[in-house]
Amino acid sequence: MAAAGDRAKAGGAQDVLESDLDDARYKAACPEYQHYAVFPHRPLSAGPLALPYQRPSLHCRTFTSPLVEKVIEDVTSRMKDKDLARLFENAFPNTLDTTVRWHVDGTQKNVKAKHYMIGASDGAWEGPQSFIVTGDINAEWLRDSTNQLAQYQALARKDKRIETLILGAINTQAEYVIESPYCNAFQPPPPSHIPPTSNGQHDTVHPAYEQSQVFECKYELDSLAHFLALGNQFYANTKSTAFLTKRWYTALETLLVVLDEQSKSTFNETTGKFERNEYTFQRVTTVSSETLGLGGVGNPLNNGTGLIRSAFRPSDDATILGFFIPANAMMAVELKRTAEVVGSAGKAELRKVLSARASSIEKGVWEHGVVNHKRYGDVFAFEVDGYGSQILMDDANLPSLLALPLLGFVDVSDKTYQNTRKMILEKSGNPYYLTGKGFSAIGGPHIGLQHAWPMSRLVQAMTSDDDEEILESLGAVLKTSKLGLIHESINVERVADYTRSWFAWANSVFAQTVLNVAARKPHLIFGKDAEPYRIG
Repeated sequence: MAAAGDRAKAGGAQDVLESDLDDARYKAACPEYQHYAVFPHRPLSAGPLALPYQRPSLHCRTFTSPLVEKVIEDVTSRMKDKDLARLFENAFPNTLDTTVRWHVDGTQKNVKAKHYMIGASDGAWEGPQSFIVTGDINAEWLRDSTNQLAQYQALARKDKRIETLILGAINTQAEYVIESPYCNAFQPPPPSHIPPTSNGQHDTVHPAYEQSQVFECKYELDSLAHFLALGNQFYANTKSTAFLTKRWYTALETLLVVLDEQSKSTFNETTGKFERNEYTFQRVTTVSSETLGLGGVGNPLNNGTGLIRSAFRPSDDATILGFFIPANAMMAVELKRTAEVVGSAGKAELRKVLSARASSIEKGVWEHGVVNHKRYGDVFAFEVDGYGSQILMDDANLPSLLALPLLGFVDVSDKTYQNTRKMILEKSGNPYYLTGKGFSAIGGPHIGLQHAWPMSRLVQAMTSDDDEEILESLGAVLKTSKLGLIHESINVERVADYTRSWFAWANSVFAQTVLNVAARKPHLIFGKDAEPYRIG
């Protein structure tokens, strides 16, 4: 179905259909965006790549905001490269246009949660709620949804609807964490009446979970850190503590229990006897990175490190050594930020507890996560076990070693980070730095040894102060985006071979990169002597 509807100021499109059109009937006729995204739609951009306009019709968008449209106009009207402008025009609103599968603002008549969930407590699913899917999968990842919404956080204090949308996202994530804190991806909220879907896998997991509420239950430490990050970003931009509800505090308490359970060694510190971890995962699969060995526990971890175990990486691949450094770094930062938030709400004792936990993890990262490389010097390891073993690499998914300054763990000028950055952006230093005649970037085991992720090249741009490196990174991603959207991964030898035409997280990272450059180095995209541009 061709794109119908308006193009909200940015470059002209087809006329808006008559206002008296039956909206429900029109929405029923809207194409599935998963299919819509694989075909180019007019009008094409005025640049040499002639990129298509990939926004759905106004009537088919899942959430709209005049302020978002203003940002698109403000940025694209100033951009020199019209292909880059078109990519921003498509990518910046992609989460709102396509992934807000369910949202209520909290003013609707409340129906008790017990009607929806076995064992649900009073207060469950009350207030604003937002179900944000990852894109072509009808499920919400805590990590993905937090990152998908990040570029809108600065607009929340000026746009009440965006503020309510993000507040709803925090509330929904809190319910997920309370219900199944070890899980990474979730089914539609029961009050939405959207039917759940199966991931088609055969998993044996402890603790057990309700399949009608959980899409996948891979324990990833960064998922919990992203739950905290969503609220911390909201507070940083609005100074609102409206999300600090009884349910949010319950979610925080649940999260802290997980941290306690996952900070334990594989063997009892006193007796040396094996102690089975609270979380185990086994999948019927022929792919080793999709399951945990040793009966679902994974490789042994030492005690006394201050680090927290993560069974899986943000790529949803199993860790080899369970102390995954990027997630520990992120958790340390977000606990510290959360401590400040609850402190502002008068929770002095809780602030001390969170600050102490953050300091313990941070100390563990520096003591056990930094190793000396004979070529690069002191670098951050990707994973360690506390016994001295280490994995030296980086993966494209966030959090990553490359993204440590963006997480707030180190300054970009930090010597250990710069050594690490040099290592992971070289083929000789990072086995998953993939190069080819079509594209070069960090990839990972999730897709394979020929597909690199544009996301990593964007993070490279955001962590660089070098104009040439930034422009090369933006240009490389632009040339792989012939359909006007950012893909999950690209075959480095043949860019027409990609995975996922609709991956909202990657589109958000691209939008964030453009805004990052617009604020730091506006001349690169707006022209000589251009003034910095900041949203919000």
